[in-house]
This record gives sequence, structure tokens and C-alpha cells, in this order.
Amino acid sequence: MSEARAQDSILYKPIGYVSSPFKQKFAIPRQPNLVAQAQGELVLTKAFTDVDALRELEQFSHIWLLFHFHETESQGWTPTVKPPRLGGKTKVGVFASRSPFRPNSIGMSVVENLGYKKTDNKVVLKLGGIDLLDGTPVLDIKPYIPYADSLPDACGGFAESPPGEDFEVSFSAAAEASIAENAIDYPSLRDLIKAILKQDPRPAWRVREDDNKRYGMSLYDFNIKWTMTENGITVLSIERESAAS
Repeated sequence: MSEARAQDSILYKPIGYVSSPFKQKFAIPRQPNLVAQAQGELVLTKAFTDVDALRELEQFSHIWLLFHFHETESQGWTPTVKPPRLGGKTKVGVFASRSPFRPNSIGMSVVENLGYKKTDNKVVLKLGGIDLLDGTPVLDIKPYIPYADSLPDACGGFAESPPGEDFEVSFSAAAEASIAENAIDYPSLRDLIKAILKQDPRPAWRVREDDNKRYGMSLYDFNIKWTMTENGITVLSIERESAAS
């Protein structure tokens, strides 16, 4: 390969942007489909609103999304990273991980295809089991093909089994009241919070310590406070972020 060719750059144009309940990196499931209740949308940009581009996509229950890690790109990359699955202390090569800090900030997720609609000159795909930050630029969509994409006998290395401790999650009286108050607009809020926390979203280095820290996460437009207890996890409060600020 010539030196000139080796220095070529490649320019991609987003085909759309994700609308997601996850407003910050913390508490996003570490892989897709770990939290089935996590639903969102992919809103295609104006240049890609021809529904012919989606013809027969409904035949596929799941799709691959190739996307851009837009909030981590500026932080650069290193040859080694510390995966949460190894306690956040053991280094592996960046190419042996799914770290967002990569030479090219490209990610991939296989998500549930819940159909699409065209309204007000917009084409919107409904997605399930997402692990994507709100506003994520999507570069491409590809159908998930089980006979090629699912390899039951493959070795998963240090990520052989799903993460999470499957904690018991309880809600304070104040949290339950907030869920009831917002039930019309967010009917699945309780189930979503519970599924996310059962995965234990804490930083890997805290997981094995006696932990009485109060944590917070942003979900939709809620600020959610929770803490570890002897019996698992307790959600302390669920407040609208405008009211909490």
C-alpha cells in the first residue's frame, strides 16, 4: 500500500440519530438486549426518508446498528483498556474489548426491530433492548441474520456470561408515589428502572466493596437516586430534573 493511500481519511454521514431514555453514559446497559425494557427510536435524517430504503426490513426481528461514539471521540484512545468485566483493574488490548475509546469511534449494537412509521415527513424506527446514549449518530442499519450472526459454540473469552448480580430492587414510598404520578406518560418506568439496576451499573472498582454511596442517574427527564442495602438496591427518589435543579 502506498504511503499516500495509507494516509487517506474516510468520511461518513449519519443516516439518523437515536432518541433514547439514557441521557448520560452512567447506567446504560453494558451490552444490547440486557434490558429488554429499554426502548428508543432512530429518527432518520431528511436525506434518508425514502421508505423504499426500509422495504422488507419488517421481515427481520432484529437489526444491527453501526454508530458513532460521539461523546467519547474527543478523549482519544490507548492501546490497552480496563474492561468492567475484569473489575476495571486488568488491562487488555483495545481490540480485545468493546471499549468506546477506540482508534475509530465506531460501535455496533444488535437491537430489536419494533417497526417503523413515517409521520410529518419523518421516518422513525422503533427499537428495543437498546444500549445507546440519547443523540447517538447512526451510520448504517443491517439486518440481523441468525444463521450467520449467532454462533452458539463460539468462545466469549472474559465476557463468556452476562454481567450483573441480579440484585433485588425495592422502591421507597416517595419513589413509588412518583412512579404512580407519572404512570400515564411513562407506564413502564418502574420496570425499566428495576431492569437497569438489577444489572448493577456501579463502576467496576466499587462492586466488591462495602458500598453505602448514594448514586444518581438520568433517565428520560428524571433524576433517580438509589443506594445499596443489605437486601440489594433501594430506589430513594424519582424527580423530574427540572424540579430537582
